[in-house]
Amino acid sequence: MKRVPPFLMSVFVATVVFFSINSTNAAPATKVNVDSKGVILKGYDAVAYFTQGKPVKGNPAIKSTHGGATYLFASAENKAAFDKNPAKYVPQYGGFCAFGVSVGVLSDIEGPGGFVHNGKLYVCGDEAAEKSFRSDLKRNIAKADANWPKLVASQSAKR
Repeated sequence: MKRVPPFLMSVFVATVVFFSINSTNAAPATKVNVDSKGVILKGYDAVAYFTQGKPVKGNPAIKSTHGGATYLFASAENKAAFDKNPAKYVPQYGGFCAFGVSVGVLSDIEGPGGFVHNGKLYVCGDEAAEKSFRSDLKRNIAKADANWPKLVASQSAKR
């Protein structure tokens, strides 16, 4: 068996350490639509869309962090439900406009509009975008699902 020269072993170790450190500090695997304070959904309670069927403003004193975003809740019960199973309540497409994602762009949302379909939360930029998205919901979800990974990858490449 051949012996590896100490210099090459040092280069190898340095490379492994470099990539290990940088991979732990990597950006999240997805993109989230947050404000300047890191709050998602314009501060509306993600759980309320499911439990009350409508948007309810969250309380900044009742919050959780998940996936690079801060979620606000209207009640401690909603926070507890979210903390127990965050994946159930997070909005699709990182909280960006679902209609925008279906046509291949990342668009902000203007307000609290959103709806739950098949156990998933979808938010749209405004009423017109939501109406367009719902007009052919199955097809638009399929298009958005296909576009989302490409949009996340293109945003990561721009960093």
